[in-house]
Amino acid sequence: MVLMIAGALLPVFFVMALGYFAGKRRIVDNSNVTSLNHLVMFFALPVALFTSIAATDRSVILDNWWLAVVLLIVMVVTYAVIYWLQIKAFKLSPADAAVQSLTTAFPNYASIGLPLTGAVFGPSAALAVAVAIAVGSVTLSPFTLALLENARALELGERGSTGRRFLKALGTSVRKPIFVGPMIGLVWSLVGIPLPEIAATTLKEIGGVAAGVALFLTGLILSAQAIRVTGNVVLSTLVKTVAQPLLGLLVIVLLGVPQPFASQALLLLAIPAGFFGILFGVSYKVRPAVAGSTLVLTSLVSILTLSLAILLLAPSA
Repeated sequence: MVLMIAGALLPVFFVMALGYFAGKRRIVDNSNVTSLNHLVMFFALPVALFTSIAATDRSVILDNWWLAVVLLIVMVVTYAVIYWLQIKAFKLSPADAAVQSLTTAFPNYASIGLPLTGAVFGPSAALAVAVAIAVGSVTLSPFTLALLENARALELGERGSTGRRFLKALGTSVRKPIFVGPMIGLVWSLVGIPLPEIAATTLKEIGGVAAGVALFLTGLILSAQAIRVTGNVVLSTLVKTVAQPLLGLLVIVLLGVPQPFASQALLLLAIPAGFFGILFGVSYKVRPAVAGSTLVLTSLVSILTLSLAILLLAPSA
């Protein structure tokens, strides 16, 4: 079991550490990560998820609705709680609160999910990662974009309803390759069309770099974040690394979610905070220090929490 934990976590954190080192030593620019982010989110990861899902049996796809329900409930509740705390307890602006809420509630599926679940559950678990990304992409991401759009509109004195801005943000979100790629793979699998070997081989060249580049990008982003351990950061870290997986366990027990979906959901919820919130915030010139610190601290704490999760959730040999 020790070797399994090491085999699952060591490659993940080693590549993240390389990205962190490269950013800190200025070998790679950590203040402008747009190009690398586009490589991951527009090309490599969508292709990797498409090929994995398209090659998955239709019956397996249909069974994954359990996973979507659990992740939806847990991430939405986490987001709502964190947003309320940021506004009421820590007096952040709605824009800053939105960035922090997305950072905390939407785990780093894009970077850590694929290599981690693959190491623990095998290649077929890529579908679980695609489900997780899709759920967040059509709920938390557009809602955050709507809050940021609303804050900018109010600042500029623009007119228009929050509902209209939300619908606009939702339309933008579902057109992104990170959502479109898995959805095309889903349709391909449900229709029952075999993925030609030549297509799988061709797409592997770009899809195969997704996990490594995404992890490197995460380390690069972490290297640019100033770490200030405040009460807000500690509370957000505890919510992400402890409360969110426990809430997931409660939902799984209440709904009677079967295996392997229960274990996959819990492992995905144990993944540390994601960088989508920070990237969204940069686009709107919203950079709350608490979000960067939470990203760093949850990544460090997750070395322990993910080890425990793997120990408890990994299938028996």
